[in-house]
Amino acid sequence: MATVCWPYFDPEYENFSIRMNPPRVSVDNTSCHDCTLIKVDSVNKPGILLEVVQILTDLDFIITKAYISSDGGWFMDVFHVTDQQGKKITDSKTIDFVEKALGPKGHSTEGVKNWPSKRVGVHSVGDHTAIELIGRDRPGLLSEISAVLASLHFNVVAAEVWTHNRRIACVLYVSDTTSQTVDDPNRLSLMEEQLNNILRGCEEGDKVARTNFSIGFTHMDRRLHQMLFADRDYEGSGATTDSDYSSSSRPKITIERCEEKGYSVVSVRCKDRAKLMFDIVCTLTDMQYVVFHATISSDAPYASQV
Repeated sequence: MATVCWPYFDPEYENFSIRMNPPRVSVDNTSCHDCTLIKVDSVNKPGILLEVVQILTDLDFIITKAYISSDGGWFMDVFHVTDQQGKKITDSKTIDFVEKALGPKGHSTEGVKNWPSKRVGVHSVGDHTAIELIGRDRPGLLSEISAVLASLHFNVVAAEVWTHNRRIACVLYVSDTTSQTVDDPNRLSLMEEQLNNILRGCEEGDKVARTNFSIGFTHMDRRLHQMLFADRDYEGSGATTDSDYSSSSRPKITIERCEEKGYSVVSVRCKDRAKLMFDIVCTLTDMQYVVFHATISSDAPYASQV
């Protein structure tokens, strides 16, 4: 029998372009009198805009303006940011963190593990197990979930819960009574069964409630976006309508097709709030759209994103 020889593939080949053209990050406190400019130049890749916005959001920066361009193989962004008090970013440790997180070290696996951001996953939360829950929301649901975990002798270390259109997405960090990761398959199976019974007991229609154990590195807010999008929460019977807004606060969203350029122009004008840009970029990413150009500005209390 003839021997088949496959060509060698270097596992580091994917990072070759990054090594040849490492990201350049600058934090500029001199060009603008009332905000800090963060400039990012990097080789373009899928999801890079979300990664950058995610890091800035985790640091509680307020993005007052942003200019984004990712045509061709290069990604160039400028963000005007302040802290929560509306002041420039002057803390040397924070600046150093931004330069490292957005720079070459931030693209390595080892570097990512060291950043203190909100991550979900059995391997990323040390001695805790991450549980994902999705289902129909109702009064008393969190109390029932807590009662089940308490009866099975699980400690809830931390949790984050989102609700939208009568749907609930939840990520729970749990440990056993000795504050260690729960790895007994029988205990995990029993917990999953009882939590599913609670979630499915209030389901209506074609929606399916479920309980999962999260594995790997995933940003918590990013994961909650993915869970609700996969659940198609935007189709819920409690969908927001124009009557829920006053004429001045109603979001204005337009979509225009630019035939000669081959892309669509999405314009969003609404009341500004924390994490607005992150939520919009997450939504576009989940829908598998790529942002080639963008201009973002905040003229309190409204924000405009094109």
